[in-house]
Amino acid sequence: MATRDCAPAHPEGASYPAVTERLVNRAREARLAGERTAARPRAEIDASWDRVLRSGIDPEQSPDSTLLETDEIEHRRRSTALGEVMPLLREGLASIADAAQQIMVVTDTEGRVLWRQGHPAVMRRAKDICLEEGAAWTESATGTNAIGTALAARVPVQVHSAEHFIRALHDWTCAAAPVRDPRDGRLMGIVDISGPASTFHPATLALVGSVAALAEGELRGRHLVAIERLRSVAAPILCRLGGRALVVDAHGWLAAVSGMPPVDRLPLPKSLEPGAVWLASLGMCRVEPLPGGWLVEVAEGAHDRAPRRVVLDLSRERGLAVHVAGPFGSWTRRLSPRHAELLYALAMHREGRTAAELAEDVFGDATRTVTVRAEISRMRRSLAEVLAHRPYRFRDSVEVEVVHPEVPADLLPRSTAPVVLRTRMPALTV
Repeated sequence: MATRDCAPAHPEGASYPAVTERLVNRAREARLAGERTAARPRAEIDASWDRVLRSGIDPEQSPDSTLLETDEIEHRRRSTALGEVMPLLREGLASIADAAQQIMVVTDTEGRVLWRQGHPAVMRRAKDICLEEGAAWTESATGTNAIGTALAARVPVQVHSAEHFIRALHDWTCAAAPVRDPRDGRLMGIVDISGPASTFHPATLALVGSVAALAEGELRGRHLVAIERLRSVAAPILCRLGGRALVVDAHGWLAAVSGMPPVDRLPLPKSLEPGAVWLASLGMCRVEPLPGGWLVEVAEGAHDRAPRRVVLDLSRERGLAVHVAGPFGSWTRRLSPRHAELLYALAMHREGRTAAELAEDVFGDATRTVTVRAEISRMRRSLAEVLAHRPYRFRDSVEVEVVHPEVPADLLPRSTAPVVLRTRMPALTV
């Protein structure tokens, strides 16, 4: 009947009867042809198809991707706390997936498969669609799929048969949920169950979401135990110290504090070593290792002995960096192209710039002040001692040097920022 075309292509909570399959296929073919039809997919699939169409993915392409090398996979496994909850995920999902003729897949925040486990025959079949360790499963790589769409939307999602954008995935069904760091809410990765389309069940999404929540709870419990253990070590140490001091775990989360207001987390350099260290939020500090963390003592008068010199190195496109030197040593931060543009604009205007002026310098659009303020705020997390605001500028006491490439045209060659173009192509910007 014609009225069926007016229904969503996948009624919530329903299985996939033949009529639903036809509606999904009809909606997909119409979308690819740029036509309007009363048949439509679910809202999350509709939004995903829009994103994928804008990205230029070919619906007839293969889902193959270049696999990560084994050592890179191992590095990524060691770099994520998801490894700590893999026993829970295997117990909660992998065994069920095996019984249901499906497989469990766990990815990092880039959609790269780090672990997979489940029914042996499905594991072998999954290789045909490159659903294997090291493969990329973002929407930009393989179109609409549960892993990539959960990454994009940051919510649990189920994708079945023709809801997949790439035709080669139409024989598959999958359900995925994000796993977030319970300490700060940041995304850690995706847990997914995938299998042949015939294994679809509407309860799979709820199962995956529940197990993801259990994993987050396990991580929260581990963190609290570790912090409490560190706090017991810190208490007698802080009692003997005078002045301002903190004890934090290896990631900067606070366990104990003395002589200063508490903070949730202390930003730490990626490579922290014992001794004198300049921390942007505290100034000069003395750092000592503790079992499971660090003792951080704030030097008295640290903020009175701020860095004296900043070198903005723009000589190599792949090596953009800022070097900060002061009375107690020096440190270096790598820069994104956007942050390099902003710092360059400030170096060219030592008197300072308003948010609107920086927006004009970088975007050629004075109305983009929200973006400028957000980016400056991010930079000040590590450069607060050399950057001032109202207006934005390098502090008056700081000497600033810009290292240009040998050829002026090589200055941030991909940049379209007016402040860069005026230096790179002066003859064209008179």
